[in-house]
Amino acid sequence: MKSERALDAQPRPGGSAVIDLRSDTVTQPTDAMRDAMARAEVGDDVYGEDPTINALEALAAERVGKQAAVFVPTGTMANVLAVMSQTQKGDEVIVETEAHIYGLEAGALGALAGTLPRPLTTEWGHISPAQLESILRPPDHHYAPTRLVCLENTHNRQGGTVATVEQVEELAETAHRRALAVHLDGARIFNAAVALGVPAARLAASVDSVGFCLSKGLSAPVGSVLCGSRELIGRARHFRKMLGGGMRQAGVLAAAGVLALEQMIDRLADDHRVARLLAEALASVPGVRVDMARVQTNMVRLDLDREARPFADALRGRGVRVSVIGARRLRLVTHRHIGPQHVPVVVDTFRSALGV
Repeated sequence: MKSERALDAQPRPGGSAVIDLRSDTVTQPTDAMRDAMARAEVGDDVYGEDPTINALEALAAERVGKQAAVFVPTGTMANVLAVMSQTQKGDEVIVETEAHIYGLEAGALGALAGTLPRPLTTEWGHISPAQLESILRPPDHHYAPTRLVCLENTHNRQGGTVATVEQVEELAETAHRRALAVHLDGARIFNAAVALGVPAARLAASVDSVGFCLSKGLSAPVGSVLCGSRELIGRARHFRKMLGGGMRQAGVLAAAGVLALEQMIDRLADDHRVARLLAEALASVPGVRVDMARVQTNMVRLDLDREARPFADALRGRGVRVSVIGARRLRLVTHRHIGPQHVPVVVDTFRSALGV
């Protein structure tokens, strides 16, 4: 039988030859996942009776070293549940300026959680203890009470940059000393863990809550998990119901998530290696600038000498899809459907679209 890697190198269903680098969310479930979904034992999860979801939640909590977990449809829901479970309406939440939870979740911090985000600008996407200390205010009835600090690891908009165990611990210690809770948007925490060579539980040990996605580089078709203390997750289940996230016999989805955690973490190193190859090759193309120091995981953030949107359209017309994240900035994300053999094709397509 062919390996999953060999199967993945073949054209997508329908014979498409598109090289899709927009995101690792485009990954297809493995054959093993599809088989597990077909055979999944299910029950009503809102009653706590779906054994496959219960197994996934237990495994997820163990992977990041927390007491409990709750399965949700999306990373956005995981993040907003974390905020709702640790704040009250009118509270202030500290975020990084380019954080996904702040700029890419449709205003959920305000509209759903009723909180006031206060953004801090950083160079690499990681708030420092000194930055946090510098903006905290004494209690005053004029101010929104600061309750929560939100981190992101890896950091999407900064190019997949990684916060180390020490960076997370130092910030969390500062926040806790000031009676603030800490949430980690760990949508790609396993990419960070693989890049650092440490268990994900070490990266999450000092935070109060952590959410991660199963449907990005881990290749499950749907789902995220929010993890924390039993008390916090109990509150999150209440808010999940409020937001319509109780999904009944969702074990068919959770079955793929179990395999994602059991089988797909270690292979993320392959994606990191391909991203490095891609970045090194694109850096030699005239009109393209790549900050190699940011190529730490499965993302390549690059700047152009021209407008990004029409250039991305030109690439798309040639069979390569990328994300536009700035006026002259693109993001390329590697995943298990992208191998070293695709790198020269992408580079040639860039050269063709640039006319060089």
